[in-house]
Parts: sequence; C-alpha cells; structure tokens
Amino acid sequence: MSNLLESPRAREIAAALDVQRERIAEACRAAGRSAESVHLLPVTKYFPASDARILRLLGCTELGESRAQEAEGKARELALAEPGAPIEWHMIGRLQRNKASSVARWAAVVQSVDNEKLARALSRAVETALDAQDRSARLRICLQASLDGDPERGGARLEDLPRLGELVAGLPGLELAGLMAVPPLGSDADREFARLREAHDRFVATFPFATTLSAGMSADAPIAIRHGSTCVRVGTALLGPRPITSP
Repeated sequence: MSNLLESPRAREIAAALDVQRERIAEACRAAGRSAESVHLLPVTKYFPASDARILRLLGCTELGESRAQEAEGKARELALAEPGAPIEWHMIGRLQRNKASSVARWAAVVQSVDNEKLARALSRAVETALDAQDRSARLRICLQASLDGDPERGGARLEDLPRLGELVAGLPGLELAGLMAVPPLGSDADREFARLREAHDRFVATFPFATTLSAGMSADAPIAIRHGSTCVRVGTALLGPRPITSP
C-alpha cells in the first residue's frame, strides 16, 4: 500500500484531489453553504483499477462508473486488493435492463434510472442478490431527469418524475435517494441547473427523504453547487484526459 501511495501517479492524483476539494469548498462558501453539504464523487471510467485503488487509499469511499462491464471488473479487483476498505460504487451511466443482475452485485447506487421497466428489473435483481447474500442492503436510486426532453440522451421528463418516484419508493429492492441530471450539450448551465433545482424542490416536497441532487461535473461543478447540488461527479479534473476511447 505504501509503495502505491508513493508512486508519481498517486502524488498526481492526491494533488488534483486537494484542488477539487478546495474548489468545492470555495463554491460552497460563495453559495453560503457548508462544504460538508456537497459530496465529491470521483469518476473512474476508462481509467485503470490502480487509479481507483489510489483514490480509495486517499480516503475516497465512493467512486462512479458509467460502463457496467468495466465497473464490475474494477469492483472485483479492488475487493480483492483492499478487502478491509469497501467502496460504494455508483453507476452513473445509461443502463440497459439486461445489465440489472450484474449491477445488483456490485453497485451501491444507480444514478441513471429513467423508466419503470429498468426500475422493476433492478428491484428484482437486488432481491435475488440479497437472497444469495451477494449484497446486504437495498440499492439506492437517483432518477435521471431530462432537461431537454431528448429520449436519446436518457432521463425522464420532469413531469414524469413524481410518478416514477412513487414507483421506485414502493419497490422492495430499491431506496429512492433523489435526482441526477446532465445539462444538454451547449446549453446555458446556469439556467438548466436552476430548472433542475426547482424540479428537485418539488420532488422533495413529495419525497422528503430523497434529498440527493447529483449535478455538476469537472467543468460546471461550481454552478451546480450554487443551485443546490449535493453530489458533483468529477473525472477529468481528477484523473486527466481519458486514457482510452469507448469502443
């Protein structure tokens, strides 16, 4: 462990982590919020398991992934490498129903649920995993909200969130945690995050326990924090340019 933390890559990641934590703290101060009210979620997609392990050794207990197959392998590798230091993995990318059984074995949170069929498939998969003792708790769910109504980009329409929230809250394998969204490409992030904040306020009025608002990434995290984000998903600013491209 000590050798890994003394590597040049570990020093690079540690420095970037300090910068991002200070960036979040500064954004919180500007917004009149406590720094503890915003959680930094490092995103390790496309990066090796060794980077994820370094982040864990640096104190990051939650990590985000957006490709189910890649994430499953990393989760398995890190569980073997650091058995006494568990990680809560977040699935943040679009998810197909046929991946539900796999995801139910390694994910603590899925941030990208946007339809009833996926929610039901995940609940069934979690119940099976609980029975098999492959997991010990329900799966926390953020509903992905669409800010542009484009089904190709994923996300439920804002007007459909209450109905979908009601469904998820009632499924035995799931726990409704809140909302997630990504602003449309080329949009005014300030305007879109303001819309998301309004939608989340309405959502929490119906589901008071669903307080998570996952919004903001490397480029726009301070704007999202100004509009109430409780979780910012940061990859490039922590780990650098992606080392590989998607197939």
